[in-house]
Amino acid sequence: MLLKLLSKMINTDLLIAWGAAYKKVQAGEIIFSEGNEAQFYHQLESGIVKWVNIDEAGTEFIHNIITDGESFGELPLFDDQPYAASAVAEVDSVILRLHKSTFSQLLHENPDILFSFTKLMAERLRYKFFISKQVAAHKPEQTLSSLLNHFKKSNTHFCNDCSQLKLTRQQLASMTGMRVETVIRTMRNMHEQGRLKIKGGKVYC
Repeated sequence: MLLKLLSKMINTDLLIAWGAAYKKVQAGEIIFSEGNEAQFYHQLESGIVKWVNIDEAGTEFIHNIITDGESFGELPLFDDQPYAASAVAEVDSVILRLHKSTFSQLLHENPDILFSFTKLMAERLRYKFFISKQVAAHKPEQTLSSLLNHFKKSNTHFCNDCSQLKLTRQQLASMTGMRVETVIRTMRNMHEQGRLKIKGGKVYC
């Protein structure tokens, strides 16, 4: 996950004033699919959404896990190409959707918001370089350690009060291309080395 540039990418009241509408989705529901044409700007109001590629065998690679206030699936709104990944609700969620043409007009009239999206996409591109480097190293402990440090530094996916990791082992596996068994074994080794703490099945850093 990435540094949160704003508490919300676009203020909820502003989105509604421009005609955005709420959409409720259930856990497991596909919000949009890879290869489809984009029709809306999406911003998560509550819940969790994963941004993911799924191969023919059903194996997932998670690019990002979206939390409250964050946007997702923006690239087609800027380059008019199909979605490069699918968005799936991890839990029951509420999304604000604004039609693509209206979104473009909103950015045109609010250059400060456009600049925020420029920063967001730069952050996401930098994260892709970071995760590609870690996966290419083929060193599970280095990959997980670097990823957890990144999340801590960017204040994402950790409980602010107790430093508990909010991601599951399966999510970490899908984000790194590792087998979930490898993630479990590696985290156990890191616990024994004192590099993280596992208590009651929960992970703390």
